[in-house]
Amino acid sequence: MTLPTTVTTERLTLPLWTRADVEAIRDSNGELGRPQSWHPQFPREDDRDAATMWVEGDLWSSRYIVRNGTVLGSIGFFGPPDAAPDGTPETEVGYGLVEEARGWGFATEALKALLACADQEGVRIRASVEPTNAASLRVLAKCGFTDLRGADEDGHLVMARPVPGGRMEE
Repeated sequence: MTLPTTVTTERLTLPLWTRADVEAIRDSNGELGRPQSWHPQFPREDDRDAATMWVEGDLWSSRYIVRNGTVLGSIGFFGPPDAAPDGTPETEVGYGLVEEARGWGFATEALKALLACADQEGVRIRASVEPTNAASLRVLAKCGFTDLRGADEDGHLVMARPVPGGRMEE
């Protein structure tokens, strides 16, 4: 299964993180210097968490969400797909934006673009979201996440989006 290293939408670019990107995100002391392309609120704690899951060369890993040359957040899969109990390849997605970039439809646009790539590969996508995160729940609804699977061990709602033309987990 292959995804592009950079996904482009009408307003956004979603380049895969490099080793240098991850080192800069992990650099909590600022010893490496802060890239000028980063929004002042980037990286958020969730971006730092995503950097701990990054695997070099994994096209199913974390990406920047970039608009007009400025990094506004991150989006990515939590690794390559595995077969779900029904045999359908499946993986989880996560995303987030700096506060100033919220409410403009960027998360929805970025997620739809990555979902289109996953659809081409026949991969079903799931997401975990805090039940109180109304904005993220709206993004998931707009992107076709219709299967509510209950809650995970952290109390987050787990939702899935069927592969178009495929079937949901039974």
